[in-house]
Amino acid sequence: MRMTGQRRVIARVLSEAHDHPDVEEVYRRASIRDPRISLSTVYRTVRLLESAGIVERHEFGDGRARYEPAGHGHHDHLINVETGEVIEFRNEDIERLQERVAKELGFRLIGHRLELFGSPTKDDK
Repeated sequence: MRMTGQRRVIARVLSEAHDHPDVEEVYRRASIRDPRISLSTVYRTVRLLESAGIVERHEFGDGRARYEPAGHGHHDHLINVETGEVIEFRNEDIERLQERVAKELGFRLIGHRLELFGSPTKDDK
């Protein structure tokens, strides 16, 4: 892929994101850095980065595709259904359980994606 200046800006926005922005949010951030970037350029670039394995696409049930850099290390997601916040986590008990389930069913686990959806508990203390 030819890395034009605008593609470089978009890639940088994605690599610096600490959240999971959708294309419109990537566009908003990129256009601050380069006002000449169009929304269609962002859409095309994000698709190219995804097909090249540079970013990963996630669907968190809100109708928007969200993105994060690939190779970010294995982790799972907990999605706050009230705010849309996405919390990344890793839990060794869950990892072991998934391995055990796969083995019990006669499989060798080669990967997985876990997304939990929840509402914050209201602490009455």
